[in-house]
Amino acid sequence: MDTYKILIVDDELLIRDLLYDYFLSKDYSIMTANSAEEAMEIVEQHDDFDVVLTDIKMGGIDGLQLVDGLRQSYRNLPVIVMTAFPSVETAVEALRKRVYDYIVKPFNINRLYSVVEAAANKYHRDRKAHEPEVVNGE
Repeated sequence: MDTYKILIVDDELLIRDLLYDYFLSKDYSIMTANSAEEAMEIVEQHDDFDVVLTDIKMGGIDGLQLVDGLRQSYRNLPVIVMTAFPSVETAVEALRKRVYDYIVKPFNINRLYSVVEAAANKYHRDRKAHEPEVVNGE
């Protein structure tokens, strides 16, 4: 397995810590942010993430607005949104913004891991398919 880099964005410290510890135990490289604004700064500084996992409802910019910001520069970066306040409206809006998945809290951590792993694997496959082929080391 490749070591994937994930950004976890949630304004709840307990959720951030839980996800950080869990994905660290799965050999992920992890960074966290407690707001969408902080997440955008981190992504701009470290543009090598494989997956962004974000809460929707946060103070300031929400998770769906974060998706909009990410789509401007990182069109294909998989974003998985989580919410404790699911609604048809937010689900439809999330899908319209091409999120990879919409997860309802409380979530099953093993299912979440499967979704993150699938998103990272797909992202790597797609990027590899679009890389120029190196011939004779050139």
